[in-house]
Amino acid sequence: QVQLVESGGGSVQAGGSLRLSCAASGYTYVGRCAGWFRQRPGKQREWVSSIRPDGSTTYAGSVKGRFTISKDNAKNTLFLQMNSLQPEDTAMYYCAADRRLGTYCSGDWVWGQGTQVTVSS
Repeated sequence: QVQLVESGGGSVQAGGSLRLSCAASGYTYVGRCAGWFRQRPGKQREWVSSIRPDGSTTYAGSVKGRFTISKDNAKNTLFLQMNSLQPEDTAMYYCAADRRLGTYCSGDWVWGQGTQVTVSS
């Protein structure tokens, strides 16, 4: 059974940093796409960033240059380093792991339970 467990959320002031982690069990990130999504208050869940099996990364425009996605295949853990956080980054953050092997993200995600990030001005 696949399980994704996020950690690292919390409350910070604007300009601060947090590092989110997503530890996987019953699953390997090797050969699969993975990503981070977030759901801001009153909004739909939105894509934040993805990392492909070859290590290439993509980011939403709102976080590009401030967030960095990475993974440690040996530790089976996905990360999201978030710098220069702003109040508009306040959201529940979810990691997502592709069920399918492949070069690109299929969109068939397994979801973590989420971790809350709150940024105060």
